[in-house]
Amino acid sequence: QVQLVESGGGLVQPGGSLRLSCAASGSIFKIDAMAWYRQAPGTQRELVASVSELAAGGRPNYADSVKVRFTISRDNAKNTLFLQMNSLKPEETAVYYCNADVFTTPRQVYNFWGQGTQVTVSS
Repeated sequence: QVQLVESGGGLVQPGGSLRLSCAASGSIFKIDAMAWYRQAPGTQRELVASVSELAAGGRPNYADSVKVRFTISRDNAKNTLFLQMNSLKPEETAVYYCNADVFTTPRQVYNFWGQGTQVTVSS
């Protein structure tokens, strides 16, 4: 089994910054694509940013609403994903989720979700 554990959420004022982390552990052979999603109350979960395996030259992708302000990165050696969020807006208050495509063997890949971390942007 594989676990994704997010951390770094919290309360921040508008215009502030937060850095989210997602640590993957368990039966991991290799991790391919990783992504951050968010879900505000009463809305559908939306993709914030994603990145494929960097060793393959993967380029990050961002939702238009967060381009320039958010940066996704990963530490492949530590199976960890990050999201640096700057200039946060109140409407970005949501639960942020980590998602990953994990190879548990050279040929078996499964998609996993973390439990989410709350980000609240408010004065």
